[in-house]
Amino acid sequence: MKKIAWMLALALCITLPAAAQKDKRAQQILDAMSKKYQSLKSYQAAFTYTSAGAGAKESLKGDLTVKNEKFRLVLGGQEVFTDGKTMSTYIKESNEVNVQDYEGGATSELNPTQIYTIYKRGFDYRFLKEQKQGGRTVEVIELTPNRPKSPVSTIQISVDKADKSVRSWLIVNKDGKRTSYTITKFTPNVNVPDSLFVFDKAKYPGVEVVDLR
Repeated sequence: MKKIAWMLALALCITLPAAAQKDKRAQQILDAMSKKYQSLKSYQAAFTYTSAGAGAKESLKGDLTVKNEKFRLVLGGQEVFTDGKTMSTYIKESNEVNVQDYEGGATSELNPTQIYTIYKRGFDYRFLKEQKQGGRTVEVIELTPNRPKSPVSTIQISVDKADKSVRSWLIVNKDGKRTSYTITKFTPNVNVPDSLFVFDKAKYPGVEVVDLR
């Protein structure tokens, strides 16, 4: 479940010198990126997930579909569904689904429908550099949580300079663990039915339903 939580939060949430608070160039890039995603009615993103730390390394492929306040996430044998009211987390290994009320407000940490505005709450940020990534020029922004108890040291977001889409992000924990997500395919304004975001028990024969509401 930890990898799911990281994706939904963009870690979704250093001690940097005071001068690195919120620089103008970084804010302009982040604002442009945020504006792009908030203008979309829906989108689908395929991505690769890698995690390294404490001598262990893991690499997985995932898929995220978002439509307004609804989302569906598939990653590492788990599927998360929410229609904005109920969240269902299906675990393939045990053929079990946990159902709970979903609180997707602005303060929710499990809310990928708002990951493109998360930098506005509880983070300092600065522009780091431009670099090439997959033949594209990206602008790298470093976010630093300004909450002392956060387990995250930094988050680096790479934004495509041309179209303002997010190409990748890297989360570095204070314990040295490094988690990265790289977008391999992005499709804006996909035509998806609302039923995609609701767990359908009939499609999972023998599933055990654990209702936590």
